[in-house]
Amino acid sequence: MNFEFDHLVHFTLEPNKAIEVLEEKGIHAVEGGSHSRGSTYNTLSYFDLSYIEFLGATDTLLLKEIDHPRHSLLEKVVKDNFQDGFAKFAIRTTNIEAAAEHFREKGLTVTGPVPLSRTRPDGSVINWKLLYVGEEKASLDLPFIIEWEESDEERRSDLTNRNVITDHPSEATFSHLTFVVDQLEETVSKWADLLNVKASEVTINEQLQAEIQILHLSGGNLVFQSPIGEGRISSILKERGDSLYQANLLGNVKETFELLGGNYQINTK
Repeated sequence: MNFEFDHLVHFTLEPNKAIEVLEEKGIHAVEGGSHSRGSTYNTLSYFDLSYIEFLGATDTLLLKEIDHPRHSLLEKVVKDNFQDGFAKFAIRTTNIEAAAEHFREKGLTVTGPVPLSRTRPDGSVINWKLLYVGEEKASLDLPFIIEWEESDEERRSDLTNRNVITDHPSEATFSHLTFVVDQLEETVSKWADLLNVKASEVTINEQLQAEIQILHLSGGNLVFQSPIGEGRISSILKERGDSLYQANLLGNVKETFELLGGNYQINTK
């Protein structure tokens, strides 16, 4: 079973504002369109096939009334009371049925596959399937799984022709997501097993007062940090618990900024 990083979902009640802010930083973003159930829409920033989705809601009252699947993206958005910030992220597969069986064998709660679609501003429709996975009382939400109707090559060609995938003025590329966790090796070992990847060795960052482990995924790595002393990482853990707290890019400038409740960092290549 092979998995790749697909996209980060950043929920916000103002997704179009992300376009303006990102373009000031030399990062291209576009309107994505509305989803099949009509209660959500998005704007998108692509880095080849890896992307950040700024997801918004057209009717929060309707979303509260819907019985969302367990461990689903919208269940979390509603549970968080539509708070701006990172919601979940998606891992891509080319065989979602096999992925469902894989996660069931690992003892996870599995819902789906669920067919979904989005209507673009030009009226064209794209389709995909989602799989929601999770476990009760987990300290850190697991990703959801996506399988696109089109192949990677077809999607890349189509998105490039539409100027959705294009070179960013800042030369930005997607690097990784950063998580803060209490139990580093236990968490990383579990995620490595679930995603069929090998974890890096543990390293120490004295400046952060943290130990670090990495899961290497095509399209974007997952970096886990755990405090070994007082510092920024220990403060984040005390404030937020185990969490996804930063999206990391590479570009021609070095900058850390907050955008619509999410933390971003650009490091120079």
